[in-house]
Amino acid sequence: METTCIRHTELPNTTRLFTDLVYHYDRVERFYAHGPYEPESFSVAAAQIQYPPERRAAMVAALAEQNPGNPSLALLAEEGTVAVVSGQQVGLFSGPAYTVFKALSAIRLAAQLTAQGLPAVPVFWLATEDHDLVEINQAWVFNAAHEVVGLNSSATNPFGGPVGPIALNDAPLVELETALAGFPFADEVLALVKECYAPGATFGGAFRALVGKLLAKWPILFLDPLAPSVRAIGVPLLEQVVERMPELNAALLERNQELSAAGYHAQVHVEANSSLLFSLEGGKRTPWKQTPIASSLLSPNALLRPVLQDFILPTVAYFGGPAELAYFAQSQVLYTRLLGRMPVMLHRAGFTLLDDQTEKILSRYGLTIVDTLIHETGLRERLAAKLIPSDVIEKVAQLRQRIGGEVEALYADVQALDPTLQKVLAKSSAKMIYQLDKMQRKTARQALRRDEQAQRHALFLHNGLYPHRHMQERFYSILPFLAQHGMDLMERIYEHVEVSCPDHQVLPIH
Repeated sequence: METTCIRHTELPNTTRLFTDLVYHYDRVERFYAHGPYEPESFSVAAAQIQYPPERRAAMVAALAEQNPGNPSLALLAEEGTVAVVSGQQVGLFSGPAYTVFKALSAIRLAAQLTAQGLPAVPVFWLATEDHDLVEINQAWVFNAAHEVVGLNSSATNPFGGPVGPIALNDAPLVELETALAGFPFADEVLALVKECYAPGATFGGAFRALVGKLLAKWPILFLDPLAPSVRAIGVPLLEQVVERMPELNAALLERNQELSAAGYHAQVHVEANSSLLFSLEGGKRTPWKQTPIASSLLSPNALLRPVLQDFILPTVAYFGGPAELAYFAQSQVLYTRLLGRMPVMLHRAGFTLLDDQTEKILSRYGLTIVDTLIHETGLRERLAAKLIPSDVIEKVAQLRQRIGGEVEALYADVQALDPTLQKVLAKSSAKMIYQLDKMQRKTARQALRRDEQAQRHALFLHNGLYPHRHMQERFYSILPFLAQHGMDLMERIYEHVEVSCPDHQVLPIH
């Protein structure tokens, strides 16, 4: 399988802050600590890590509770070993496909750094502390006909507490089974999912079990920050934050102004009285109002969370998505004041997976992946344009050229009579060209209406490559891809993870 690369500047909804980070680091280096694709960045970041032996021992013990028998524990216990980290919300049925792409990125880089003489272990942070159930209480898959299927549980979070411990007694397993029916490897995938989403399973536990099984070949460590042993390690940092809240908020406000002045925008709104912490008191997760509370009941907000993560771990590099990496431009001021260092920030591997049928349809109409990343109506029009007979296209082009030539020939005569008539002539010419183009578009739509197969192809491509106007990896769970192509798809994807390249990859699966 050969991959092709697409620069993020060609993809929809990409921010300039993110593209500057991955393609023009010199423009944003004051907002980050290390060039993400400069080889020396990792050794520099590793040298800055100050990780006391007692914290390392406590962290290894805490991770051993969650990852018994994992061979990475022994390596992490050794002085000088660093961590390559990624993480994700604990979404239903493993969340979007990029969840596993994040994990595979961390695994790949950790292996490479170890081979180069810098011992490293991959760690996956389970975002069990988040309280927004709506964001994780759904999954999207496609069926054998490439139709979009939405799956939801009826779980609720009435007290607004962390989502990780919420029970998932009604996981939509029957609906998933119906959706995957017809795929050659559906039974194997369903057996795995049912084992992880057994009655009594929680969002955090089921997610960790499923993703853990998908990544069983690799020694990645999973970290649940709600575990008391983990929370205890982070208490000293949280106590610092409590004491220095005004200073930290002021630094964030200044950073937001700097981002705005540079033409970027802040991902997280901050005010002078904003809190960087949540309270978990009473099982709820609410903004902390600086009332007396045990430090063990405090939880970081989105800007502080990565700093806490890299306090309790000897993190040398972090893999995130575009929005996450933009957060770090704000979090950098917290890193500087609280840790005195910051890891290398890298974009996770990104893939669009192509099956044979999708490749054939793209080839038939002469389309690229980028051509399909538009709303469905626009895609239909692009396919329709391919159906216009070539002689019609040629005659329209000739007529357009002839109109342009005749109008240009008139300019000199009109200029001699009255220079103001040139504007009238230009406007009339534009109207003629517009009507000609309108006629061509109508011809294309008529051709599409007559070609039912082309209509099906347009819907097939839209559902497969840009469903609900989202990139495939950001919308679908990895499960239908595994049901279609087999469990060894994980290894095939891993083989194509290129941590030194930030581009999005198109990966044909045969």
